[in-house]
Amino acid sequence: MAVQIVKPRIRGFICTNAHPAGCQANVLNQIGEIKQGIPYKKTDMNALVIGASTGYGLASRIALTWAYGAKTLGLLYERPADARRTATAGYYNTVAFHQQAAADGFFADSLNGDAFSDEMKAEAITRLKSNFGKIDILVYSIAAPRRIHPTTGVSHQSELKPIGAPYTGKTVDLNREVIAPVTIEPANEQEITDTIAVMGGEDLEMWIDALADAELLAPEVTVVAYTYIGSSLTWSIYRDGTIGRAKDDLKARVDALDERLADQLGGNAYISVNKAVVTQASAAIPVVPLYVSILYDVMNAKGINEAPIGQMRRLFSEHLGPGLQPQLDSDRYIRLDDRELQPEVTDAVTERWERIDTDNFHELSNYAGFRRNFRNLFGFEVEGVDYDEAVETELVF
Repeated sequence: MAVQIVKPRIRGFICTNAHPAGCQANVLNQIGEIKQGIPYKKTDMNALVIGASTGYGLASRIALTWAYGAKTLGLLYERPADARRTATAGYYNTVAFHQQAAADGFFADSLNGDAFSDEMKAEAITRLKSNFGKIDILVYSIAAPRRIHPTTGVSHQSELKPIGAPYTGKTVDLNREVIAPVTIEPANEQEITDTIAVMGGEDLEMWIDALADAELLAPEVTVVAYTYIGSSLTWSIYRDGTIGRAKDDLKARVDALDERLADQLGGNAYISVNKAVVTQASAAIPVVPLYVSILYDVMNAKGINEAPIGQMRRLFSEHLGPGLQPQLDSDRYIRLDDRELQPEVTDAVTERWERIDTDNFHELSNYAGFRRNFRNLFGFEVEGVDYDEAVETELVF
């Protein structure tokens, strides 16, 4: 037992600890949104969620469980607590998920380790054969900074950089909380290659190969991966940068998988383009905290903003739920970023972006809300949690 009072250890947008009760409250809030937003329909669905502990992956797992009673195997790569520090937020999220799933009578299993590795694929296949059977839906939601290639042993580090020319723009100095100029130098060819290796579609392809060889893909299986396009304000970093190249690779491989699955199993593979949200990964990217702070202020005023759980409520109630045919654009994307890219939203965000400076920073954005949402990710500043109360930190799922 390790009962202690947990206070946040935060500098800028780096948080080195997490609060178990706050993370639990976050998970319960998301479960409540799904219960209220999707009428429950019991199915015999088996789901594999790769990247299941935070953000869109966690929200997907919650939606599949509490909307459709899916049996889920979740893969995560999180640190448990030890004598010196708390567990990561994703670890506590998974504990809370398992506790509530068990209480509500849903079956769930999780594996903690490197989903890029052959060993994790083999262990997942063993668990699926023992406890699940064939997979009806696979959700691929990995946001990792590094990948050790299982065949070559080479370590690839992703880089969020522009390509061809430096990017100069505005950002938030997270420690001083002022608007400051930022210049990001362009990536070299090796950095582009490494980013594609980490964030492209090769690993998803390897997962499908492994599951197919093990005869674990159900007839009419659905595969969905996530991406982001965003407005022109972020294209230099996202769409036209290294991550854009990686997502182009993901798109090409998903399209090929779609043809393969359709031919062999009557299945499909899709990419869902999601809106900008506050995540541990996005908060560390220059430009993004400022962009999202403005975006959230505009979308909140219009009553159309969504957190990851709201996006996944729409995905699984309107596009990928049982018996549904997803609505696709001309590039075969599911577009959950439609509200972010409404002209009246992008015009308002762009107008504020051009005017914003340190003096009007808080007037033209909801930076305080962004900062609170970021801290919420780690279980801090969550409504209803008593942070002066000691909590058990060494939990297991």
